Order: sequence, then C-alpha cells, then structure tokens
Amino acid sequence: MDEMPLQLDLPGFRFHPTEEELLDFYLKNMVFGRKMRLDVIGYLNIYRHDPSELPGLSKVGEREWYFFVPRDRKHGNGGRPNRTTQNGFWKATGSDRKIVSLSDPKRMIGFRKTLVFYKGRAPRGSKTDWVMNEYRLPEYSSPLPKDIVLCKIYRKATSLKVLEQRAAMEEEMKTIHASPSSSSLDTMSFCSQPEDPVPPELPTQHLVFKKEIEDDIIRYEKPREIKGPSLQLPMGTDKLPELQVPSKLSMEWNQDPIWSLNSPWLQNLIPYADILNF
Repeated sequence: MDEMPLQLDLPGFRFHPTEEELLDFYLKNMVFGRKMRLDVIGYLNIYRHDPSELPGLSKVGEREWYFFVPRDRKHGNGGRPNRTTQNGFWKATGSDRKIVSLSDPKRMIGFRKTLVFYKGRAPRGSKTDWVMNEYRLPEYSSPLPKDIVLCKIYRKATSLKVLEQRAAMEEEMKTIHASPSSSSLDTMSFCSQPEDPVPPELPTQHLVFKKEIEDDIIRYEKPREIKGPSLQLPMGTDKLPELQVPSKLSMEWNQDPIWSLNSPWLQNLIPYADILNF
C-alpha cells in the first residue's frame, strides 16, 4: 500500500530551497515518479491562470510560489512551449542559464529560463512586475519520462525611487481633483478683465473746443497724431469767446495742417469762405 503524501501545515515553516535542491531533488523525483512524503510543491498548469491568482493556489510560499508545470508544446514534442494565458503571455528574457552542482561544479544539473508576464497579445503588450524562473532537467541521450518543469513565481521588487515617484504623482492628482473651484475662480477673474481699458477723461478745453466747432457747423476732428495748441480760457470768464472765422483765407489761417491738405473738397470750399463768417 502506497503511503499518502503528508500535508505540510507547520507554524513558522519557511520554504527557501536552493536551485540545486529544486533541480536535483524536487524536480528529479517528480519527473522519474519517485514519491515524496511531504507534498510541498503542487502540480498546476499555471498558464490557465493570471499571475495574481497563483499565490492563492500555491501550497507554500509568502513571496515566492512554486509549481510543477506540464509543458504544453505548440507543434508536437519538438515545438516551442505554449506560454500564453487568457489575458496575456509569458515572454522569455535572454538565453537559458546552466545550473551546476555546488559540490561538483563540473556536473551540470539543469537549466534556468527567466520569463516576464505581459498583458495583451504578442508582439504587443504591457509589461508587468510578475517574473517566473522555469527550471528544467537536461536531456541527454533519451527523453525524460515526463515533460515537466518546476516554476518559481514572484513579483519583481520595486525600487524606493519608483515608489516615491508614484506617491508624488498620486498626491498631485488628488490635489488637482480636490480643488476645482479655485482653478475656476482664477479663470473667471482672468477672463473678467476688460479687453479695452476706459480712456482717461479728456481735458476741459478739448471738450469745449469741440462743442464750439459743432455750433459753428464746422465739424471736423483733428487726427490723433497731430497735436495742436490747446484752447485756454481767459481768467475770470465764464463763457467762451465767439469763434471768429476769417473772412478771407490768409496765409496764417492756412497754416492749420488740416487745411493744408490738397483735397478737391477743400478747393470747392474756398469760394464760400465769406459765407462762413457770419
């Protein structure tokens, strides 16, 4: 009668085997069908699950989880193993590394392949921090009885600098979303500024001068770039003197830059200069 493997439930027990122990003891016994009294590593097709589900399916482990995994090849026994899952795929990084015995460095006991899990479908996908070390026995002259590998699953350690950057970004996003009213007030105050400022109040003499011209029916405005002498009120007077228009066009009257313009309209107005003097 075969002995049933014992279930491991020991408080304080930690499972941290070396690579030589994984290959030369656990995997070799599993491949050649040797029974082990302690059922420490379970048998599971990990490619049917996402990496986040594997820690709960492992028999032991806190930061590292171990499984015996069957190799599902794409095209028969000589094809590449199929490492795709429902939501992603495991991608190999670099070439296989040879593992030798510590007691006898000339004896090779197996290979180790490192893979990283990507979400999505190849050749595109987003890289995650899930890593797998796949251990397999060497094939010499004859194939192995069972095409099984031993996989160690763990999450890649995140550096302190990356963690600080993530925390700073999260705090910045919280600050932006927590104060939308302040930003809207700043925008409103900025947009509420008038585009054209109110012009300053003109001096009194300029306003009166314009009124007198309108009363005498001579309605023209001096260009802004031309600055003429301003009209000054005599001291102690409440009324402006009447505007006197010369009866004849003299040289002094024609010195005004407005009348010095050679315009057909001004040429027609010269014969009626006497009528303007009323």
